[in-house]
Amino acid sequence: MRTLFANAYVVTMDDAGTELPNGWILVDDGFVDSVGEGNPPPAEAFENLGGALVTPGLVNTHHHLYQTLTRTRAQQSDLFNWLRELYPLWSRVDRDAEYAAARTGLAALALGGCTTAFDHHYVFPRGQKGLVEAEIQAARELGVRLIASRGSMDVGESDGGLPPDELVEDADDVLADTEGLFALHEPGPGAWTQIVVAPCSPFSVSKRLMRESADLARRLGMRLHTHLAETVEEEEYCQGLFGCRPVEYLEQVGWLEDDVWCAHCVHLSGEDVGRFGLAGTGVAHCPTSNMRLGAGIAPVAEMRQAKVPVGLGVDGSASNERGDLLHEVKQALLVARARGGPAAMTARDALRLGTRGGAQVLGRDDIGSLEPGKCADFAVWRTDRLEFAGADDPVAALVLSAPHRVDRLYVGGEVAVRDGHLTHAEEQEIAAEHRLQAQRFLA
Repeated sequence: MRTLFANAYVVTMDDAGTELPNGWILVDDGFVDSVGEGNPPPAEAFENLGGALVTPGLVNTHHHLYQTLTRTRAQQSDLFNWLRELYPLWSRVDRDAEYAAARTGLAALALGGCTTAFDHHYVFPRGQKGLVEAEIQAARELGVRLIASRGSMDVGESDGGLPPDELVEDADDVLADTEGLFALHEPGPGAWTQIVVAPCSPFSVSKRLMRESADLARRLGMRLHTHLAETVEEEEYCQGLFGCRPVEYLEQVGWLEDDVWCAHCVHLSGEDVGRFGLAGTGVAHCPTSNMRLGAGIAPVAEMRQAKVPVGLGVDGSASNERGDLLHEVKQALLVARARGGPAAMTARDALRLGTRGGAQVLGRDDIGSLEPGKCADFAVWRTDRLEFAGADDPVAALVLSAPHRVDRLYVGGEVAVRDGHLTHAEEQEIAAEHRLQAQRFLA
């Protein structure tokens, strides 16, 4: 059915940065048919957006959904000590907990305007099954797109790694399970569920598993993801164990390629940034988490200048207690200016990181902008609220006064949020079930 959404300030995020103050969007069978301004074309159904601001749906490029179960722990720790305190708690994750956590995290993202989320799940306690499948179930029920991952850790404390031995897996088992999950991967435009191969980090994964994960992903046509260069301590670890810096290690294992994106990348040298740009390797910038753990501020302005694909991530809700991607858009703007001055990033630059930039990082050319042929994924933001009062620029108002609860959210042309409430689930029921599961994770 052809549905017209009209009477809105439409931010398309196309190559020209087109904005339509009296805009409309024509949607047909889940995809954008056309976008324009002024007199709209005929349609079978009509939605009056009442002068709202419309943006592409936000795209989250890095999360750990299970961590909603363990918020506010290790409040003054750096990354390594934070992990040491939390790993024993995460060993309690099972399918029920994962499902409750995923519903909570994905609901929060949707209410903040996010239509596509990537989740990096790398904790697989022995004997527990169906964790990735539980996340996918939650996403389908809520009506949002999920790019799930089969993460992994195979180097425990006894072998010089950071995670406890009881949380690491055999590399062959990891690879077999990853290949089995490929049956859930949807290729092509409009995919609702995709699978990514995602070993955790240099300090928890062997070189062998990194290399063979890359071989597997490329044989099956999946993308690759890992953490990299998050802290100074990680650089020291790589130097001590591998005799090289993190980006050199990435290249050694065959990961410095354009089918890869890495989370954080706080501690990249100018040469590192240039190598990422030449290779087309992407970055998931997670400003709140990096500040919460005292890791530093990623050189995003330098990355953008070097043509590195950059998107935004909320990271896990145990290192960013709020899973709201629009808040990360604002944070990205502020930390860029803290690092490089007021001209380092504009409000529209930051919003592009959270939409078009995220789509590029995930290798998705069907989301991230409102153009003919793209998925009809868009967020509707009311501008008659107190936080917009007095603003002469609705886009800057959205970014600078974030976070906001979205008024409506459409994914594939279907409404996932209406009047600020989930349409496929009850927020209070999700929260109540989550509280029950979270009780099991109290130390």
